[in-house]
Amino acid sequence: MRRYLGSPLPTLAVAVPEVHRIVRGFRRRTGPRIAPALLPLLRALWAAGTYDERLVAIELLDRYEEAQDRTTWELADRWVPEASGWALSDSLAAGPVAGMLSRGVGRFPEMLRWAGSSDPWRRRASVYALHDLVLAGDLDRPFRLLERLVADPEPWVQRAVGTWLRECGKQDPVRTERFLRRHATRLAPRALTVAIERSSGALRAALRRARSA
Repeated sequence: MRRYLGSPLPTLAVAVPEVHRIVRGFRRRTGPRIAPALLPLLRALWAAGTYDERLVAIELLDRYEEAQDRTTWELADRWVPEASGWALSDSLAAGPVAGMLSRGVGRFPEMLRWAGSSDPWRRRASVYALHDLVLAGDLDRPFRLLERLVADPEPWVQRAVGTWLRECGKQDPVRTERFLRRHATRLAPRALTVAIERSSGALRAALRRARSA
């Protein structure tokens, strides 16, 4: 299981649906009144050091929007390099970080900083943090960030870039095609493959020709 999750952390092998059930039950029992006291619980779960407890911490932070503020944003920022492995990294970035980014004025420059990090997991997190913006059709900022990572050398980042370019294509296929054509010669091969796997045969052929040329 640790190999599958790509994480060096020990795991209790709690199934993800069970994690969801635990968090939903906690929310039902406590409601929003627990929000002011949530921070110590999050820190304790994270410090416990197992994959499963850290996943519960991420899920709780995501579910309790009432507790999200500058302090929890800074907490999530500290968690990013410790959320190694695609499963924890993506849960943190596409969950609470994406939510706080979409609602927080002035937080996008921090995502651009993440995209320039030497840590590949922070760069990948910067891409998955675009989740809420992309699904809302707000593509200006996602394209700005993705443009910085089109040639990233790390395979895990390349796959993330391709995944979110593909999602951008579902929201605005014309604009996404323009982006892909403009960057076809710079896009890392893995990113291009993932980005166009559901595109028309004509577009896939055109982009591959451009890349070969």
